[in-house]
Amino acid sequence: MLAHRTAYERHAPDPRLVERALAGSRQAVFWLEDSGAEARHPELTASTTADLTIVGGGYLGLWTAVHAKRRDPALRVTLLEARTVGWAASGRNGGFCEASLTHGEENGRARWPEEHDVLDRLGRENLDAFEDDVRTLGLACEWERTGALGVAVEEHQVEELRGEPHFLDAAGIRAEVDSPLFLAGVLEPDQNALVHPARLAHELARVAAELGVELHEHSAVTELRRTSSGAGLSKIEVHTDRAVVTSDQVVLATNVFPSLLRRNRLMTVPVYDYVLMTEPLTDEQLASVGWAGRQGLGDLANQFHYSRLTADNRILWGGYDAIYPTGGQVRARHEDRPASHARLASHFLATFPQLEDVRFSHRWAGAIDTCTQFTAFYGLSHGGRVAHAAGFTGLGVGATRFAAQVLLDLLAGEPTERTELRMVRERPLPFPPEPLASIGINLTRWSLDRADHRQGRRNLFLRTLDRAGLGFDS
Repeated sequence: MLAHRTAYERHAPDPRLVERALAGSRQAVFWLEDSGAEARHPELTASTTADLTIVGGGYLGLWTAVHAKRRDPALRVTLLEARTVGWAASGRNGGFCEASLTHGEENGRARWPEEHDVLDRLGRENLDAFEDDVRTLGLACEWERTGALGVAVEEHQVEELRGEPHFLDAAGIRAEVDSPLFLAGVLEPDQNALVHPARLAHELARVAAELGVELHEHSAVTELRRTSSGAGLSKIEVHTDRAVVTSDQVVLATNVFPSLLRRNRLMTVPVYDYVLMTEPLTDEQLASVGWAGRQGLGDLANQFHYSRLTADNRILWGGYDAIYPTGGQVRARHEDRPASHARLASHFLATFPQLEDVRFSHRWAGAIDTCTQFTAFYGLSHGGRVAHAAGFTGLGVGATRFAAQVLLDLLAGEPTERTELRMVRERPLPFPPEPLASIGINLTRWSLDRADHRQGRRNLFLRTLDRAGLGFDS
């Protein structure tokens, strides 16, 4: 039997309030609807050539295209997207653009202690450069450099925060965002920005097209083939069902989807994250919460929640359940999980009981490309002509901009500060094949839930994973 109930369970609302709050919601991604998700770029129907071909029209692929053309405007760049630009994780995440390249300080210090200061600096520089790109490229993505609040909802979490810079006691955190569950908090004033995720993707695509990138949607890549020209120079054929792009170099930016490289098939697993969006709050409803600083918000549990305000003062509320589907396949059916959305709604109303009359307009889910080090890994194949990165584990909004630079550095073959990082040079451990992956991941999730019900105390299984540098995080 678990030692105690969590704060969200102790303050659980009447189930009828949860049912009422969800009654009018639709299974649809608010961000994609708000920005317009229709196809904007033609399908590739005729074979062609390119200097650089990019596979994937999410943040990583789009940033790579933009950076490549800024480095060399004469470069012929083609980008191939299987569906529409930004439709997957890049269009349905929470819109938190964090400075961290390592999934947080603790993870970075544990894995690359000798590089922590460099990685921290590079992450801060990347966020500042991101903000500069928003301004100079005119990216209309609702950028807000708000900072972030970490909140304690259990007594043992309060002790974890004491001694942190910008520590807020109960009165301090509730002056920022008013919830009876918030016992303490910490403010990170300059380490996070908020964006409209789908608009960011579409704006990057607009800039890429203006720079001369040839973008093609509904052009799924089926395989890569290495060929040689008459002069003996190696080329890469990038095949779709209808055409072939013969390219000097290729970047694979497919993230959670099965890699075109067999060596990477076990390097990531899809973990489904669930999200709710409220209707716009009235002035009175927003005043009851406060949130004048509009910071990104997250609690400190293993199974954590994240939340933020939108430009029209909706509240996005996501996280907690991180579901690995048996077999590890990315399928639309995994996005409809009523139990997860009901649990989220219950936790939202426990956090903000003053908003019991608020209704949810949208509910959705997305698959996170999770790897065992919780942050991106990199590599080259096909004689150094194909570069890849994946495994951002939920923090890709900011880190993909940095990763795109890494990939272009690797293809250039010239050592840089980025390519010399051990984080870039080393590969994490792969996940085991099925059914071992399902057994291990679900045992880890069970253990994390148990820790949340035992004042954060981790069992032997989690402690063993910690020592091995493995684990599970969304």
